[in-house]
Amino acid sequence: MTAPRPRIALTFGDPAGVGPELVARQLADPATTDAAEILLIGDEQELVDAMADAGVEFAWTREAGTGVPQLIDNDGERPEGGFVRREATREGGLWAMASLRRALELSKAGEVDAIVFAPLNKSSLHLAGMAENDEMSWFETVLADGTSATELNILPELVTARVTSHCSIAEVASLIHHDLVVERGELLKGVLQARGIEQPRIGVCALNPHAGESGKFGREEIDIIAPAIAELQRRGVDASGPFPSDTIFLKARDGQFDGVLTMYHDQGQIAVKLIGFDRGVTMAGGLSVAVCTPAHGTAFDVVGERVANTGAYEHAFATAVGVGAQARAARGDD
Repeated sequence: MTAPRPRIALTFGDPAGVGPELVARQLADPATTDAAEILLIGDEQELVDAMADAGVEFAWTREAGTGVPQLIDNDGERPEGGFVRREATREGGLWAMASLRRALELSKAGEVDAIVFAPLNKSSLHLAGMAENDEMSWFETVLADGTSATELNILPELVTARVTSHCSIAEVASLIHHDLVVERGELLKGVLQARGIEQPRIGVCALNPHAGESGKFGREEIDIIAPAIAELQRRGVDASGPFPSDTIFLKARDGQFDGVLTMYHDQGQIAVKLIGFDRGVTMAGGLSVAVCTPAHGTAFDVVGERVANTGAYEHAFATAVGVGAQARAARGDD
């Protein structure tokens, strides 16, 4: 029985960066439209410019269901004279947000199974008026359906999730609580199962050095994290820990874990980027639609040079196809 062919919305990201080139290079590969029905959000000029950036051409249409990418206007305002390249601008941020908003609206209407956005620039987004700390919090605001996002970082060989994310280190301990650890552990299990791992093994990080050393360096491991791991185990999650963060990724590297649940942003990000920066994918988990992007940024320094590494974008697309197909199958859609 074959998996259903999902509908994936693609946006070009910040027009000042390498995103348009990455999207065009992906769409020039016939395997892309074999894997999914593509809804391309932007406008015709952005599409033409993206193909020129990449030095490729491919068929596209404004009609649905033709087997080639369908272009859907983002209803954004294109600046006279086009977008400034290689720098953060308000205009670029507004345009990127318009495309993402349109993609999220399509998901709310049931027309999209997953979204892939090319790299954004947070300075551009904040210049454009985005009040939230990051795009994931903004996704929650646009969807307004009661779901909340947490960031997962995905490599072919390892997935990490976080209990806390974009907050100061001073706030981390106060934000960690039992139910949140359990929720994020179950979310990580679901993502790993969507990748075809029937019973994933999850390692859970400690917060403190040496896992708190029996309370000498803090009691979070004793009072919060270990009881949450026990609850995950009662719910059928193969979770273990808490392990000190300076050793847990050695265990993961050696194949002991399929996923790692970390307590804060850099605890996992440093390891993931060292292991596979050019293959990493960031996914907004916990929302009503999966939203994926390459883990790298807009790479202003190589815009227009056709040397941008496509590995992370290809992996982001493949991840969205897998999760989107699972969501489609769960709904019973053909």
